[in-house]
Amino acid sequence: MPFPRTHLEPEHEMFREQVRRYLKTNMSAKVPKWREQGHVDREDFEAFGENGWLCLWADEEFGGLGISDIRYDQVLQEETIRWTDIGFFHNAHSMLVGPYLDRFANPEQKKSFLPGAVSGKTIMAIAMTEPDTGSDLAAIRTRAEDCGDHYLLNGAKTYISNGIIGDLFVVAAKTGDKRGQIGLFVVTADMAGFSRGRHLKKMGLPVQDTAEIHFENVKVPKENLLGDPAKGFSYMAECLAVERTMSAISSLSHAQAAFDVTLEFIKDRRVFDRPVGSFQNTRFIMADLRSRLDSAQAYLDQCVLLANDDKLTPEDAASAKLLCSELQGEVVDAGLQFHGGAGYMDEYEISHMFRDARIARIYAGTSEIMKEIIGRGLGLGEKDLR
Repeated sequence: MPFPRTHLEPEHEMFREQVRRYLKTNMSAKVPKWREQGHVDREDFEAFGENGWLCLWADEEFGGLGISDIRYDQVLQEETIRWTDIGFFHNAHSMLVGPYLDRFANPEQKKSFLPGAVSGKTIMAIAMTEPDTGSDLAAIRTRAEDCGDHYLLNGAKTYISNGIIGDLFVVAAKTGDKRGQIGLFVVTADMAGFSRGRHLKKMGLPVQDTAEIHFENVKVPKENLLGDPAKGFSYMAECLAVERTMSAISSLSHAQAAFDVTLEFIKDRRVFDRPVGSFQNTRFIMADLRSRLDSAQAYLDQCVLLANDDKLTPEDAASAKLLCSELQGEVVDAGLQFHGGAGYMDEYEISHMFRDARIARIYAGTSEIMKEIIGRGLGLGEKDLR
């Protein structure tokens, strides 16, 4: 049994039961369709909106519930991964893109953008990564030129989650010649000059649509600028701790699901007339993973509480992201090995899990970048790395 989690209150567990019942009844059976077509249906985002599960933090005047407690988002993500698919990126919509509107949008912007985001009728994405920049956000080339009453946006982004079905994009673009002089702009898919490139085919996460997007002389109204046009880099750094915490939640939830799938399988699969789980090697590996999953969960739960109080440091968020994504990789690898040849077959869930897990050590900052952040927090190098 997993170690008891004391950071959750009875109301969080009641919320879990509500989410679980709905997902099991209404969405679990849709996963094969999502995987085949390469994206979640818009109606499923809207269904989350109808249940009040998108942008939980949004004020009631915008249709939200005004719940800023990240534990609810944690529970929602855990149940989504267990009963549907890790590629359903509603968490990117609500907790990666949403915080930029929550923190940096003015009242008029919130009134314009948040109702659609809360209802699920406007699907959001964030556009930072470019073909040649990777984790080095300060080196982006997409540029926004100040033209008086608007900005003229030119450039390209890649690996954009929700890129195919997205309606609203928070775009990072250079606004000056200094390194890191970046602005954040709200760009909608109906703007002239906006276009989608390829629907990118990936090793895993087929449910999560990933795309290239292009901007050719896109006129972005001044009222679509978030905050100061020169402070986008610091804005992104401010939001990265929660983003990486959400990534860690996804990784650890996926690892736990893979552990459970494997545990059930090795109790039934037989080798030499014995269950695979009865061999000492199997027991020892599973015991080690169980103890490490529980330890990681305890650390991550504490990070969630710190994030709730706005006390989570970049170093602690990086530690959580590093720990959980690396452990996720180990759990799915062991799970596939214990499945034997069956684990290599698409009909077994561990096969999907193995492929889906690999990206977790790359997106939201690679494991190497996480180690750099943690190391520099120890005073071992410069501290300007995000």
